[in-house]
Amino acid sequence: MSKIHDPHFAERVSVSFARQNAMDLIQATMPVIQHGMTEIHVPHWTGIEQQHGFVHGGVVGMIADSAAGYAAMTVVPETASVLTVEFKMNLVAPADGEKLIARGKVVRPGKTLIITQAEVFAVKDGKETLCALMQQTIMVMHGKTEK
Repeated sequence: MSKIHDPHFAERVSVSFARQNAMDLIQATMPVIQHGMTEIHVPHWTGIEQQHGFVHGGVVGMIADSAAGYAAMTVVPETASVLTVEFKMNLVAPADGEKLIARGKVVRPGKTLIITQAEVFAVKDGKETLCALMQQTIMVMHGKTEK
């Protein structure tokens, strides 16, 4: 993994996540923040279900995008921020479980672009089932911090 540019990356990521109203709306939490990797957890509740009772694919995409994006944020300097410019996601199984876990990781850090991946798992009766895979490109915005 790349050099740690900001020793306070975990605090910066946590503060940023707390500002995301969209994550609050879906009751998401980020219990894991490590250099180059984060996890987002979402409980399964009726407000995020689609017509078959599974967690909606849009919610799956939200947490995959954010988990991988925040993984990228852990490897940039504190004077920079990150922005998703592209992602491709495969939904490989229904998001059916008591909760979802999105695990984002940095694949290739760069000064301008960072390549990340995320896997989303549905947890049912303690067993994790892969329900989505995502690959993402993140743009590093040097000299531009968040509001």
